[in-house]
Amino acid sequence: MKQKLKTLWELFSIFFKIGLCTFGGGIAMLPILERELAEKRGWTNSDELLDYFAIGQSTPGIIAVNVATFIGYKKAGVIGGCVATFGMVFPSIIIITLIAKFISNFSNIWWVKKALTGINVAVAAILTSAVYNFSKKSVKNLFGFILLVISFVLIFILKVGTVWVIFGSAVLGVILAGFRGEFKKSEAVND
Repeated sequence: MKQKLKTLWELFSIFFKIGLCTFGGGIAMLPILERELAEKRGWTNSDELLDYFAIGQSTPGIIAVNVATFIGYKKAGVIGGCVATFGMVFPSIIIITLIAKFISNFSNIWWVKKALTGINVAVAAILTSAVYNFSKKSVKNLFGFILLVISFVLIFILKVGTVWVIFGSAVLGVILAGFRGEFKKSEAVND
């Protein structure tokens, strides 16, 4: 019981820190999550974290919160998923509540505008780095590169919804795996 409480506290405190210290959400959090969860603690590895991000991107909700839920569940079951999720969102709840309570016209304060401008530039750099690193790890062959280019064209040039691109990519990946006989290989490994 004591070990379980220690694990739950660790999940809460780590995700609270991540939630408190990150701006930009989503992909911008990937380097921080990778450093904290894969490199420092060994709770996951880069490939598994990328899988969590892919699932988190294609399911409802905030990517980083979904990843927190997956990691929490992996470490301590359903209660771990709930605790990690709460740890991730709690800093935002505190900050938004304080802003709403004490500062009227928050966005009209000149120093807030300047701070947010600086944060936006930093987030753009973090996003660029995260996308570059994410693509290096995700695009492993010619098929992946072609899919990346087609997805880019569909989303940014033809304005196709990302949900449809993700769904189509998933279906295409399953079909290709079926043609390669990868389902039979995984069945043989599981036997």
